[in-house]
Amino acid sequence: MTQQHPGEHMAAEISEQPAVLAGLVERQGEIAEVAEKISQKPPRFALLAARGSSDHAALYAKYLIEVLLGLPAGLVSPSTATLYGARPDLKDVLFVTVSQSGGSPDLIEVTEAARRQGALTVSVTNTPDSPLRAAAELGVDIGAGLEKAVAATKTYSATLLALYLFIDAVRGGKAADAQKLGDLAQQTLDGATEGVQRAVDRYRFVDRVLTTGRGYSYATALEGSLKLAETSYLAARAYSGADLLHGPVAAVDGETAVLAVTSAGHGGAAMGEVLEAVGKRGADVLAVGSASADVPAALRIPVAPTAEELAPILEILPIQRIALGLSLARGGDPDSPRGLLKVTKTR
Repeated sequence: MTQQHPGEHMAAEISEQPAVLAGLVERQGEIAEVAEKISQKPPRFALLAARGSSDHAALYAKYLIEVLLGLPAGLVSPSTATLYGARPDLKDVLFVTVSQSGGSPDLIEVTEAARRQGALTVSVTNTPDSPLRAAAELGVDIGAGLEKAVAATKTYSATLLALYLFIDAVRGGKAADAQKLGDLAQQTLDGATEGVQRAVDRYRFVDRVLTTGRGYSYATALEGSLKLAETSYLAARAYSGADLLHGPVAAVDGETAVLAVTSAGHGGAAMGEVLEAVGKRGADVLAVGSASADVPAALRIPVAPTAEELAPILEILPIQRIALGLSLARGGDPDSPRGLLKVTKTR
C-alpha cells in the first residue's frame, strides 16, 4: 500500500484546475440549455442558498446577477426555513442552491420549501445524483470530478465558473470571455510559484491574517480566509475593503499580515485607499491579483488578466497554494484538517 504524503491530494487537485476549467467551458452549451428555461420566464429577483466555500461562490453569483442581469439578488439564511419554518411567497423567484456535495440537510430542505412556495429552483452541485439535485427542478453539474482533500480547491473554482457560465447564458451570452480560462489558469499557477514560496517563507510564523477585497474579489477574500483558517489554523478574518475602513482597520498594526486581492477593474481600483490606510498602520501587505503591481505592498503575486467578472476564478489559485504551503510548513496536513469532514451536515 502506497503511503500518502501530507497535502498530496490538495496539491494534485490544485494542479488539476486548468484542465477542469477548460473542460467546463467546453460544456457551455449544456449549461446554456438550463439557462434558457430561466430566460423563457424572467424572474422578479434571485435568491441563493449555500454553506462554507459554496457560500463564497454564491456571493460571487450575487454580484454577477446584480451586475450582469440587473436583477436584485440576496443570500438566503437557510435556518429561517429549517429552524423557524418561514415560508415566504417565492412566486416568479429564481432560487439557486450551491453545494459541492449536494448532501447538507438544511440546503435540501430549504430548496424543497422554496419549490413549494413557487420558486424556480436550480441546484449547482458537483454531485449530480445527490439529494439536492433531486430536490431542485433544474440542475447545473459542476463536473470537477472526485475531490479527496477536505479543503475545497478544484470544486470551488469550478463552481465559480459554472455559476458564471449559467448567469452569462441567462443574459444570452456565449462565454466569449471564458474561452481561454484553462490556459490562463495554468499561466497563473506557473507564474505564481516564486511568489507563493516567498509568501510561505514570510508568513510561516504569523498568527493573524486579514484578507480583503472589493466587488467580485470580496468572494476571493472570504474564501482565502477560510482556506488559511482550515488548513493552517490561522486566526484569519475577511473584510470587504469598504467595511475594513469602517472600524476594523483600528485593530491593524505591525503584527498584522494583510492579504489583499487586487485585480484590474472597479473593485481593484477601489482597494488603493484601503491599502494606503493599512500600510500607514504598519501592516505587512501581500497583494494578489492582476493589478497587484499597482498597489503598495511588501510582496506581490501576479494573476493573469481577464475580464473583471472572471478574475475570482484565477485569483484564488495562488492563495490555495499559499494555504497548502503554510499548512505543510507549520507541520500540518491540509488533506485532513483536524475536526473537519468532507461533507458537513447542518440543519
